[in-house]
Amino acid sequence: MILISKYLVPKGYLGLTLFPFVFLKASHLKLNKVLINHERIHLRQQLELVIIPFYLIYVLEFSVRLIQYKKWHLAYRNISFEREAFSKEYDLDYLKNRSFWAFLKYLRKK
Repeated sequence: MILISKYLVPKGYLGLTLFPFVFLKASHLKLNKVLINHERIHLRQQLELVIIPFYLIYVLEFSVRLIQYKKWHLAYRNISFEREAFSKEYDLDYLKNRSFWAFLKYLRKK
């Protein structure tokens, strides 16, 4: 399900996924296949980790990355969940063949 809410999506971001919802900054973004694929990858990640642990790991990893990189955007872009989603967002068939817990491949530092 996709909901449009410019108020729930933080400034500087286009979408936010909180299982089972995808919040988008604007209604025209529903047509952005790459963005929707990115958010669907997050839905799969959240489901694999039984939802709540996903958020705990996400916040923990973001905190570690923030200490590591000292910049909000760099920390965000280097969270394993985000690295997977960004690297595969243009592959619209990715979720058909994605292995279970594929985000683990993205834990290593670049």
